[in-house]
Amino acid sequence: MLGFLIRALVSALGLWVSTKLLSGLKVDSTETLLLAALLLGLANAIVRPILTVLTFPITIVTLGLFLLVINGLMIELVAFFLHGFKVEGFGTAVLAAIICGLVSWVASWFIGPSGRWEAYRR
Repeated sequence: MLGFLIRALVSALGLWVSTKLLSGLKVDSTETLLLAALLLGLANAIVRPILTVLTFPITIVTLGLFLLVINGLMIELVAFFLHGFKVEGFGTAVLAAIICGLVSWVASWFIGPSGRWEAYRR
């Protein structure tokens, strides 16, 4: 459970960075940002695997680039259900998904699979 909460906070950080870098992404408050991160985590856990399986042939043809479209759809889905979280256009959603992915990737260097802060020593 702690791991899920830490990953939700990392997603919130990614969404926050996205709102600062993209003019087409708007969040009304910090609470909305945290709720959007939680909903994004739920959408990625439930809806994204189904879409990934259904679109597997096109994902193979595009050498995996269609997964960016699926990630953008997940952000659009969260914006559809959450008032106060607005995405202006699908391109903005895809760019926000890329930024969130990069932030999560960098955070995964420091956070282990158990959701704890990990320090590596030589």
